[in-house]
Amino acid sequence: MSSPKPSILLLGSQMAQAGAQEVLLTQARWFHARGYPVTAAFFYDRDGLAAGWQAAHPFPVISLEAWAQGLPLWRKAARLLAGLGRLWRLLRRQRFGIIETFTPDSDLAGLPLAWLAGVPVRVATHHGYIEGMGRLKMRLHGLLVNSGLASALVAVSDQVRELAVQQEGVQAGRVRVIRNGIQPVALPSPPVRARLRVELAVPADGLLVFNAARFTSQKGYAHLLEAVPAVLAACPQTVFAFAGEGPLWGEMQTLAQELGVSGQVRFLGVRRDVPDLLGAADVFVMSSLSEGLPMALLEAMSAGLPCVVTALEGIREVVQPGYNGCLVPPGDSEALAAALIEALNDSELRARLGAAARHTLLENYTVDRMCREYEAVFQSLLSEAHQ
Repeated sequence: MSSPKPSILLLGSQMAQAGAQEVLLTQARWFHARGYPVTAAFFYDRDGLAAGWQAAHPFPVISLEAWAQGLPLWRKAARLLAGLGRLWRLLRRQRFGIIETFTPDSDLAGLPLAWLAGVPVRVATHHGYIEGMGRLKMRLHGLLVNSGLASALVAVSDQVRELAVQQEGVQAGRVRVIRNGIQPVALPSPPVRARLRVELAVPADGLLVFNAARFTSQKGYAHLLEAVPAVLAACPQTVFAFAGEGPLWGEMQTLAQELGVSGQVRFLGVRRDVPDLLGAADVFVMSSLSEGLPMALLEAMSAGLPCVVTALEGIREVVQPGYNGCLVPPGDSEALAAALIEALNDSELRARLGAAARHTLLENYTVDRMCREYEAVFQSLLSEAHQ
């Protein structure tokens, strides 16, 4: 008779519509479907998603209510302590066999408590550098991993692994590489594609360039907008659509007006129909200044879109220029404009790059591949812990 499967706690920082959160929930669904007792927990619910996420999933989805914006410092500190207390009680009550944490903050706050609570396998993950992560936090993160409070660190790309080793001082032998995976996007029906293009006012003979990302300086939206005038001069029927919100949302709308391109740029806010928007688009663009292995890129590739993206960290491991996408230097608006113009002016190039992108995704970046690799790491570490 086989022994029961170990229970797993997947711990993230905030409930929000973003890449690391999607990886967490994707893993939770996969492990739950295979009989693992799973709990998904987050330090706080930034966007009011807790009730909806719990209703959508058959396993517990918990907000620890450990943080809130706009409070005085003393109330933030009190709230954080209360949230850590809730996490401690959860760890003691559930007796998890495995904890996986998804951000530097959840690594630093969650793994020491998990060690104290006797969780035998404690896996930190590194998805690339988060905006505002200073040198001190990097060093603390490296010390945490090297100390053994983390059983291992999983990096989402070889580039992220090297950055963790070089910039955080993580011992190379403590890092495993597991690349992100997704469920391939289900493309919309022709009527849905047509409706969305009408909604976005894409001309009948026009083309749609799309991106989905939070409006933060890390995502490089200013450089993208600065490329738009040159693109429109060469391809005047092009429309740009950006899904997402964030602290720079209003500032980027103002910049679009100052550049004289606001009539051709759609700021969509948070959308729940990103797969349909990908299916309605002709080109995917990403102008980020730092990334690990972005889920938005993988989703665009699964939709068969030609991708014009910046040559960063894990992106260079996925996108091969001229085969399945176009790479441009980060922060280079002129190069970004030139690559977009080339793609927009060549339908055969778009078709070839898009088909190769989807093939790359289906061969190498599926959920099943990603989760089986995590499962193998968990099982190996459990065996070591029980020796």
